[in-house]
Amino acid sequence: MWTPIASLLAGLVFGLGLIVSGMANPAKILGFLDLGGAWDPSLAFVMAGAVAVSSVGFLLAGRRKDSLLGGPITLPGVRHIDRRLVGGSLLFGVGWGIAGFCPGPALVSLGTGEVKALVFVGAMLLGMGLFELLERRR
Repeated sequence: MWTPIASLLAGLVFGLGLIVSGMANPAKILGFLDLGGAWDPSLAFVMAGAVAVSSVGFLLAGRRKDSLLGGPITLPGVRHIDRRLVGGSLLFGVGWGIAGFCPGPALVSLGTGEVKALVFVGAMLLGMGLFELLERRR
């Protein structure tokens, strides 16, 4: 019963955090990624804060079998770095650098009616569908 409410609240807090931090603004992201030009280091602090908070969350979650709402906690079991992980990371980084969006901020920006976000989300969904097709053929 509480899961949909908790999910809604978590999504609202996440979206609000993206807006407040500037992560939903492609110009801010591209400024952060422009190391040779007018570099904006402010998002490094946002990322460091996110890593610190999520590290505590993963540490606590690793000690529990069930979530606070009673559902099972399933953490990733794979811990090695392979070609697929590196390739996916490179593809993500190139897309982020070209568009200034990653999935979460793109969905937030989609809610504001930004056309760039619509194009990005469409391309993202197309890529996810293509990945699924290729995975099923494997």
